[in-house]
Amino acid sequence: MNPKVDFYFGKGNWQKELEQLRTIVLSCGLNEELKWGTPCYTYENSNIVLLHVFKEYCAVLFFKGALLADPNGILVQQSKNVQAARQMRFTHVKEIVAQKAILKAYIYEAIEVEKAGLKVKLKKTADFIVAEEFQKQLDKRPALKKAFEALTPGRQKGYLLHFSSAKQSKTRESRVEKSIPQILKGKGLDDV
Repeated sequence: MNPKVDFYFGKGNWQKELEQLRTIVLSCGLNEELKWGTPCYTYENSNIVLLHVFKEYCAVLFFKGALLADPNGILVQQSKNVQAARQMRFTHVKEIVAQKAILKAYIYEAIEVEKAGLKVKLKKTADFIVAEEFQKQLDKRPALKKAFEALTPGRQKGYLLHFSSAKQSKTRESRVEKSIPQILKGKGLDDV
């Protein structure tokens, strides 16, 4: 157990569940670290799983969950835009105890996926929809196009998803206009 992570287990509504999950994950031979403000478990410096909490549940997130066999059909894709990660969700400590063997089997499989060097085939930026309202701005403003192309693929995808997820053209236009200064500064959607 890493003392830098201890604080996470003493807060919120999911303390018993998180303690149980921590014990199970650590019994699989993973190292405990603090990443993104949450307990992250690694194998030879590669992220395998992390624990996180939500209002309705707590979860074990498998970084390369899309590559796991999931014979029990229990892994959840958080949203349609999440490409690699999958969650195993829990709402009570009894569920965790009942599924301990299954959870451990999934963790061991995730470790084997990492050892084998397997990678999730991620969609390229070009595979994402470019909202018409954003494309017009890119065509009109060469500096914007250059700044957008200079962003990391993850930041580009973030903007493209943000723009195209709006149902109304007016909303897409508003999102594009609000984001232009951020793009021109070379920053992602959520960068400060």
